[in-house]
Amino acid sequence: MSDPAELLREHNIPVTAQRLAVMKAVSDRPHSTAESIAEEVRAGIGTISRQAVYNVLGVLSDNGLIRRIQPAGLPALYEDRVGDNHHHLVCRTCGKTVDVDCAVGETPCLTAAGDAGYEIDEAEVIHWGTCPECRKESDSKASSS
Repeated sequence: MSDPAELLREHNIPVTAQRLAVMKAVSDRPHSTAESIAEEVRAGIGTISRQAVYNVLGVLSDNGLIRRIQPAGLPALYEDRVGDNHHHLVCRTCGKTVDVDCAVGETPCLTAAGDAGYEIDEAEVIHWGTCPECRKESDSKASSS
């Protein structure tokens, strides 16, 4: 992430300790929930209300400084990788989420068959599966049975 204070100024957002701490937490722990971001911020600067964290996350995401993703059935996650059209892999077992770059070239499943008059500028894709750690744990449980 570029200088957080400068990014805030570029977007005419007042620079505060809370905003800087939330930006740092999102940068340090991508794909975190608002609650885990609040815990990280509290560890760094002390008291901050849950609502203040949600407010900062809203301002930052509304201004394109962070990205909010919402995998089905899970709480919203926040990351600071913005400006590209990457996608995500989510583990069905533990919820771990990682970035995956867009497919390059002809990708029929990612190209809308019809645009209904929309000017499409982004696709949001979430791939679901089981992460290596959960697969390993499942395999070890199966072999010990």
